[in-house]
Amino acid sequence: MLIETITPPDLDWQDEALCAQTGGDFFFPEPGSSVREAKRICGLCPIRSACLEFALDNDERFGVWGGLSEKERLEIRRTSR
Repeated sequence: MLIETITPPDLDWQDEALCAQTGGDFFFPEPGSSVREAKRICGLCPIRSACLEFALDNDERFGVWGGLSEKERLEIRRTSR
């Protein structure tokens, strides 16, 4: 009998993320709230592209990832089909 091992994704990049140093409130705002501050922080983040790639690969549906909102990531997924 073969037992399949699931390897978790490598998330070491998150240790370098600016969002990890500022807290999640900016990145998971209440519905209708501004994501401007989250996007500003993402714009300064050295691992922004890894973050966005992770969000797209894992179908993250909430929050700001890689500088893009839920709606912006959804549009990328729609256009890349």
